[in-house]
Amino acid sequence: MLKKLNLGCGTDIKKGWVNLDIYPLNGVDIVHNLTKVPYPFKSEEFDYILCKDILEHLDCVPTMRELHRMLKRNGVLRIRVPHFTSTHNYEDPTHKKMFATRLFLFFVKNSEMGRDYYFDFHFRRVNRTKITFEKGFMIWNYIIEPLVNMGNKTRTIYEFTFLSRLFPADNIDIVMVK
Repeated sequence: MLKKLNLGCGTDIKKGWVNLDIYPLNGVDIVHNLTKVPYPFKSEEFDYILCKDILEHLDCVPTMRELHRMLKRNGVLRIRVPHFTSTHNYEDPTHKKMFATRLFLFFVKNSEMGRDYYFDFHFRRVNRTKITFEKGFMIWNYIIEPLVNMGNKTRTIYEFTFLSRLFPADNIDIVMVK
C-alpha cells in the first residue's frame, strides 16, 4: 500500500493519507509548523506527497530539499502553486514567492536549465506541468488554457510574452518524480 502525505492539508482531509497542518483541525493527523525543518518524518518514508497551495508560504529551497528527503526513490511529488500572474499572489499577505513553470526545472537533474550544481539534491524528472486558468465568466480561458498547455514551448512563450499579462493564469500544477 502506498504511503501518502497531504502536506498543509487545512480542511482538505484525505482518508488513508497522513494529513499534516499547522493547526489541530478535525482530521489532521500531525500538527507541525512547516517553516520548521526537518519535518517529523523519516527519510524516504512516502511514495506520494501532495503539496497543494503551500509552497508559496514557505522558503522554497529548504522545503523542496525536505520533500525530496522524505520521498522514496521513484516517489511522486505533486505541487500546486499560484502562477506569477495570478491575482491570488496579491490577496494573501503570507505569500512569500511567485512561481513560473521553469523554476521547478532547477530541481531536476540534467534539465534544460543546466543548473544542477545549485543544489545538493535533484528530482529525476518532471512528469507533468500544467498552467491552469480561472474559468466561469472568463470564457476565453476555456480556449487559452489548452493552447498554453500544448507543450513546454507554448508555456514558455506564454510566460515570456505579453500573453501572460493579457490572460493572467491561476495556478501551476506540476508532478515531479524522485
